[in-house]
Amino acid sequence: MARFSKPKIPAKLSPLLRGKVSKKINEDFGKAGRPVNTSHPFYFGFMVTVGALLALTMLQALASASAVFILIIISIFLAAGLNPAVLFFQNRGLSRGASVSAVMASVLLFVAAFIAVAVPPLIDQGNQLLDNAPQLIKDLNNNAFINDLNNKYGVIDSLQSNLDSVIKDGQFAVTAFGGVLGVGKAVISGLVSTITILVLTLYFLASLPQVINIGLRFVPTSRRDRVSKLTNAIVSRIGSFVGGQAIIAALAAIFILIMGLAIDMPYPGPLAMVVLICGFIPLVGHFIGMSIVAVVSLTDSLTTALIALGAYIVYVQIENYVITPKIMRKSLAIPGLVTIIAALLGASLLGLIGGLLAVPIAAAVLLILDEVVFPRADQS
Repeated sequence: MARFSKPKIPAKLSPLLRGKVSKKINEDFGKAGRPVNTSHPFYFGFMVTVGALLALTMLQALASASAVFILIIISIFLAAGLNPAVLFFQNRGLSRGASVSAVMASVLLFVAAFIAVAVPPLIDQGNQLLDNAPQLIKDLNNNAFINDLNNKYGVIDSLQSNLDSVIKDGQFAVTAFGGVLGVGKAVISGLVSTITILVLTLYFLASLPQVINIGLRFVPTSRRDRVSKLTNAIVSRIGSFVGGQAIIAALAAIFILIMGLAIDMPYPGPLAMVVLICGFIPLVGHFIGMSIVAVVSLTDSLTTALIALGAYIVYVQIENYVITPKIMRKSLAIPGLVTIIAALLGASLLGLIGGLLAVPIAAAVLLILDEVVFPRADQS
């Protein structure tokens, strides 16, 4: 039987191959210098400049991803708003997953019903309005007051020429969206944003308790119970705001439906659903709904449009000063004046998203003030 002897390892390579650490060779790298003088003006200016550059870089990164953050904020807000509905099904014996599925199915059914009922007649009425718009403008000259204004200032003639140039050759939609590519880009962007919001809302709604529990683990144990109760109260107030806003929007839709049937307004059902959606948009929602109702009513007659517009304006005033303060004060426990001021400030800072989030944020701030700040001030 052949025998193989163990190969010899050279002495220079043996420490590396055998896993032995060779003795570190002391090298002279010179004498250490004096520590940096942190009080020197040059050092201070350098650090301030570096900090400013880092801050600007982070702000630019956040600004470039602002659209994504807006979608995430909307999804979190919708998840918190739909959470009371999920809890309703959970209290009836369903699991969290089944409750979330039931709520999301209801939302999708409502969206599908809205598209099926409201969109086709509105598109048909819009096409008819574009076709009849030149004749409607000419008919305005039959009014003595408007005819006098046209003779003095040329209002109707100017409006007629501008309308003819806009809708010439059926290019109104293309012109409004900035060309064919603009139309396609707007449609695709809207669909992608809607699908993203639905998916994120589904995930946030399904994992909302887990997300809250993970966030509470950053809080010290001695304060975790109190912070948990405050967090759940804030989430509950957001849900109350969404529920209150849904009641307000539903009342506006019912009013439009009854008014439309009373004055024989075209398509009262679809217009009521449009007003229901516009009711969720803060501040400018009713302005959009009012414009759509007036334009569609104008296809029937000028008298119908004026009656619908006047009645809608009166209802909006009643809603702003009577209905909304009462419902929001009852559901969010905040004064009506704070509700209006918060919505105005939020809309001025962040547009529609700011106006939508301002009221529940104001309710959360008031809750923290009542439970944390004011008791400390009273004890001091």
